[in-house]
Amino acid sequence: MDDQPASSVDENPWDALRRYTNARIALGRAGSSLPTAALLAFELSHAQARDAVHQPLDTAALHGALRAAGFDTLDAASAAPDRDHYLRRPDLGRTLGDESAAALAAHAKTLKEAPDVVFVVADGLSAYAAARHATPFLAALRPCLAGWNIGPAVVATQARVALGDGIGELLRARSVVVLIGERPGLSSPDSLGIYLTWAPRIGRSDAERNCISNVRPEGLAYAPAAFRLHYLLDKARSLKLTGVGLKDDSDSLLVASAKPGGTIESA
Repeated sequence: MDDQPASSVDENPWDALRRYTNARIALGRAGSSLPTAALLAFELSHAQARDAVHQPLDTAALHGALRAAGFDTLDAASAAPDRDHYLRRPDLGRTLGDESAAALAAHAKTLKEAPDVVFVVADGLSAYAAARHATPFLAALRPCLAGWNIGPAVVATQARVALGDGIGELLRARSVVVLIGERPGLSSPDSLGIYLTWAPRIGRSDAERNCISNVRPEGLAYAPAAFRLHYLLDKARSLKLTGVGLKDDSDSLLVASAKPGGTIESA
């Protein structure tokens, strides 16, 4: 006789589908409730999402990683004095602090020519995302940008997407790319969003940007994300615009370039 006690969890016949998604499906039942393991996993994910919002960005480590990848770096901070103000006052996160604005303006005077692109690595709503994914993504992208004049990578704290407009304007950049931690989900506390704006200046609207979202190994991997951003950068430079006027047709090129046994190459 089998001495093992019978399980109190009623298995879901759709359990096999769980291998295809991180969504919470086919968790089973324990009576009229969730199994303990599923409940504890949910509470852990909820705690990770909360932590992602409040965890400060380790700027020193990020500067070190970016410099090791070949980027010059600068610091910037929004007008939000702390995390509490940042969360309650989104407008402050879109505006550069006075000291940062002055420092960026001074640095712009040292540049021999206007950068084709400036990258802003921002904490946003998940410092985890910026810390984990920004550097490997940029390392995947950089070989695609041969011949581009790449400006300094700006590490921005208490930042919203629009903070990149002021940074790009002060550095006289032709385009700005903001890599920012997205709002955490219960299965993705470290999702990185990428926002491209041509001719950045204060007052640009979200309709004037292109967005690539959920960049992370479990979502959109670094190589295809870099392929897509390079495509958009090339088109933006050609058309002198971004946003609703710039259609992202990179998917068809990505499928064509990712042949069996091959590698993804820039368009």
